[in-house]
Amino acid sequence: MNRRTPTTDVALIAGFAALIAVCAILPDIKTGIGVPYSLQTFGVLLAGAVLGPVRGFLTVVLYLVAGLVLPIYSGGASGASHYSGVTAGYLVAFPLAAALCGYLVYRNRDRATQFTLVFTAGLLSSFLFIHTLGPLNLAWRADLSLKDAFIFDTAYFPGDIAKNVVMALVATAVHRAFPDLAGRRSRGDAAVERAEEPAADSA
Repeated sequence: MNRRTPTTDVALIAGFAALIAVCAILPDIKTGIGVPYSLQTFGVLLAGAVLGPVRGFLTVVLYLVAGLVLPIYSGGASGASHYSGVTAGYLVAFPLAAALCGYLVYRNRDRATQFTLVFTAGLLSSFLFIHTLGPLNLAWRADLSLKDAFIFDTAYFPGDIAKNVVMALVATAVHRAFPDLAGRRSRGDAAVERAEEPAADSA
């Protein structure tokens, strides 16, 4: 029984975009090369895991667009200049990572409450997009070799693994509490459907 409506979708997208903004403006850890440690990726991947590929993607796009004028990027920054700097690759990767994470979770929606599935989806999405596009742009903008840029990026691995653990715990809890988000049937809905099935004709 799926109760999704356009109004609900808009509210969820706006709400999760706000969550990403909160994660981003919380105090971060500065690095010497201009790409800080923050909770942004937690919010980005959580949006995908909870809302699915389309709504997750739109959530992050809304956040990125809002950040052009509002101080909601990492550390309370804003502006289009971030797309010509060292963080551009990471920002561009965010909606792609959210979409892939959401796709992997929703493709296996009947297992959306399983920690291993959601954690793997988040980690794979992070490494495929964020830890690829991020250092590629970093090499270009910071005048580093590709090797040095990717080596620098490995400093984020432990933190991202930890954030994906927490993300998976939160996302699976949400899917258990709200099975309609992914179009999953709750046990109660399944029982009602079985009860409403007409009895087979006797021979």
